[in-house]
Amino acid sequence: MAKSTTQRKKILFLAQFSMLLAIEAIVCFTPLGSLPALGPIVATLSHIPVIITAILLGTGAGAAMGFAFGLFSFIVWTFTPPAAIVAFAFTPFYSLGAMHGNGWSLVICFVPRILVGVVTGLCFKFFTKLFAKLKKKDAFVYGLSGVFGSLTNTFLVLGGIFLFFGREYATAIGKSYDLLLGVIGTTILTSGIPEAVIGGILAYAICRPLKKILAKE
Repeated sequence: MAKSTTQRKKILFLAQFSMLLAIEAIVCFTPLGSLPALGPIVATLSHIPVIITAILLGTGAGAAMGFAFGLFSFIVWTFTPPAAIVAFAFTPFYSLGAMHGNGWSLVICFVPRILVGVVTGLCFKFFTKLFAKLKKKDAFVYGLSGVFGSLTNTFLVLGGIFLFFGREYATAIGKSYDLLLGVIGTTILTSGIPEAVIGGILAYAICRPLKKILAKE
């Protein structure tokens, strides 16, 4: 009986992860995952399946989905970049004139996405304990986990671009390097904050009912 239960849990886990992976592929490879945004960095919903995976299936599964997000993003930026002028920041196999990607491009493309799953999963555990005594804690637990997971992607991607490709990125978008921090700040306000709000709302709206259904089963 115990072995049968363990096998059932493994099958259920693989089925859930596979479905979320398929959704991740859809939002990465189709326009469904893009949001209107100002500037060359495209606002995205591609982090949402990572957040959902981390909350529903745990931190490790969230990190694995984050890796898939990074891999899919790497493929997109290499072969069909949504903004060719800055593609070098996400893949070492794309260049724009004298500006070339390098190993740091892979860091920007993969590390923030993996950490979305890690941060979301850890935040979910932390906020579950922190707000355990509140009657209506779910909005805080799920919402804040989604917000922090989304902001992890925003700040690490933009921070990586500034740190490793600051001058090249400023040249590519036609801005002075001295104004780059202002440009990044504007991107955070116009793209990063809306992404975080959406991440928090969807984490609550999707994960809360699914958690209850899975708990009953």
